[in-house]
Amino acid sequence: MALVELVYAITSTFPKDEQFGLTSQMRRAAVSVPANIAEGAARNGTKELLHFLGIASGSLSELDTHLELSSRLKFVADASDVQNKIDQVSALIMALSKSLRQKL
Repeated sequence: MALVELVYAITSTFPKDEQFGLTSQMRRAAVSVPANIAEGAARNGTKELLHFLGIASGSLSELDTHLELSSRLKFVADASDVQNKIDQVSALIMALSKSLRQKL
């Protein structure tokens, strides 16, 4: 959720003509991460949770790409806070996935 808050904060400074472009894509990808984790946790079984963790990981990779692009386009002066949070969330998802796979 902290990652989503960071993404909303940085995208609020993007040019207005990006409102339906990069801003929207970054926000959707960011929101998708905790939403898929929550949906997977609410499902029945480890396999389903692993599936949704995979989707969350994909959304996180998408967000990472969007962040790189926004930096290259000079929409973000310093993306280090968001990048650090992406890396942290990615590590948590990978660790949880690994732990769950060992239990199968």
